[in-house]
Order: sequence, then structure tokens, then C-alpha cells
Amino acid sequence: GELKFMKKQNLVAEINQYGQSEVNLVERAIPEVQNNDVLVEVVAASVNPVDLKIIEGKLKLILKYKMPLRVGSDFSGKVVKVGSNVKNYQVGDYVYGRVQKDRMGTFTNYLVVNEGDLALKPQNLTFEEAASLPLVALTSYQVLHEAMQIKPGDRVLIQAGSGGIGTVAIQLAKLAGAEVATTTSTKNVAFVKELGADHVIDYRKENFAEKLRDYDYVFDTLGGQNLENAFKVVKPGGKVVTISGIPDAKFARSYGLPRWKQALFAIASHKITKLARQAKADYSFWFMRPDGKMLAQITQLVEENKLKPIIDSTFTFKQTQAALDYSRKGHARGKIVIDINQDLSKEK
Repeated sequence: GELKFMKKQNLVAEINQYGQSEVNLVERAIPEVQNNDVLVEVVAASVNPVDLKIIEGKLKLILKYKMPLRVGSDFSGKVVKVGSNVKNYQVGDYVYGRVQKDRMGTFTNYLVVNEGDLALKPQNLTFEEAASLPLVALTSYQVLHEAMQIKPGDRVLIQAGSGGIGTVAIQLAKLAGAEVATTTSTKNVAFVKELGADHVIDYRKENFAEKLRDYDYVFDTLGGQNLENAFKVVKPGGKVVTISGIPDAKFARSYGLPRWKQALFAIASHKITKLARQAKADYSFWFMRPDGKMLAQITQLVEENKLKPIIDSTFTFKQTQAALDYSRKGHARGKIVIDINQDLSKEK
């Protein structure tokens, strides 16, 4: 089936080389739909730190991309065409999702997505709110439930509680019955407590590594010195999971990277793996994977009012660069959303 949609222009945000200071909005053909794909008219998309890392070329050892490279990882929108094998979606459905790494580029009017990476949009959310969730919710869910296998009563430190990941991870950890500590700046202390954090460290006034001890888990979203300090907080037998630090050889192997890259990551992560050994703790680097079935579970939590998206600000499609620049500053409370189709973005 195909919705007779106006053949309006298909703009795409893309770069021609790594480190390019501004993304280009370029007109491209509306993409072709393969048998297992749906074509989505994108209504909203969200900005994630991984988008900036990709633009800056910081992930090129893990991900191989050809130029021009399209930008954007998650979205919400309306199905306008379905491939011949698609069973679960039909034209007119409202959907959201996180695209596979080889299908990057959600800052666009028309997006082709494999049906397995989609879920129906939560009915109680606007398109803007829905677009803010897929990457951060899937990442948080996978880290808490797969990497950590968190149980009621476990103590977890979630770094940067007021950020895109933090705001969702705090809520999901509390739903799992965990005791949650988090770090944030002075102005967001009350806000993260409202989200459910039990212990809040104002990083402008105190160092979490001096305040916290014997944590089962640390969810590191910052990398660098914060990641190193995590090993002062985690208890023997505990686990530090990062989405921002240095991949180790174990990750490189599981991700199917060639031997030379495994060796490279082994060297690069040497300091961290040594800290983990000394702390008798486990260290792992997590790279989220798109998963439509898991996203459908997220949808259910949202519709049961157990999980709510937090949006800092919205930008128009033409303001994509401003949205990325604002994200780079790292001060957003929750997510930054881009309205691709402003006529529909506020609708439910």
C-alpha cells in the first residue's frame, strides 16, 4: 500500500567530511523501499551526543561510513509506504524508532527504516516527545537490564542525571527497584530528585568519588576522569558500564572488529582495565542496538505513565545546526528535539 503523499521535497542533513563545522541541508531523492522496509514521513527527530561524535569522526574506528554522511539517529513519524514483506505496519500508522548504524540520517523529511527497528508511537505522547525517546530509552534499558541485570535493592550511580540518558535511566532504574544515586549541577538537584533519584551529588560542590561507596553498578555517560573515578565507588564484584569511555578488546571482539582494532582498543583501554582489576570490578563498554520489540516495551511503560520523556527544547528543521551547537555545550535538561514537520509535531 502507498499513501498518496504530496511529492514534497526531501531535505537531508549531511556532512561531506569529518569535522565539518556545519551540516548541510541538501535535497535528495525520496529513498526506495526494500521488501522489509517502511517509508516514514518524519515528523520529529532528536539530537544525541553520538551524532556529534560521528560528525567529529570520533567513532570512525568502530563505524565505517562513506561520505556524504547523513546525520540523526532517532525519529517519530507517519508510515507513507510499506515494503511487500511488511506485516506489522500499514500506511497511516504513527511510529518511532532508532535506525540501524548503516541507515543513519533521521534529520530528513522521508526516511526508510527496517520494520524490525520500529514500534508504534505511544498514544499519550506528541511526535516531539516520542522522537526524544528511542536512543536514550533503548540504551538505558539495555545497560540496566542486559549489561547490569539490575535487581530490586541494587545500588546504582547514574552519571549526569539531568541529561538525555540520565533522565530516562533514573526512571527505569527506579522502576526496577534500584536505589539510585546521580550527579548533576546545582540548578538541577531538585529536578533529578523529582525523577526519583535517592542520592544527588552536586558536582559543582562535591566529588562523587569522595561521597559514595560500595555501589553495585555505575552507569557512566561521561568518560574521562569521571569514568576513572567510578572504580572508587564500585564494590568488589560490581560493574562499571560506560557508553562514553574507551571500548576495550572484549567489546571489539563482540562487535566483530578486526584483530588489529582489538589490539588497538586493548592498548587504549589499558588504564581503565587495570583500574577495574584493582577494584575487583567488571568494566564494559556498551554500544546500544536498535530493537523494535524492546521499544514496544518502552511504549507500554510510557502508556502506563511509568516513564515520561523530558524535553529541554525544540528547534525547526532549518535550525538543525543550532540544535547541534546547543547539544555540544552539554547543558540540556533532557532532550533536544528537531521539528521536521511543524504542522504535525505537536499532535498526538
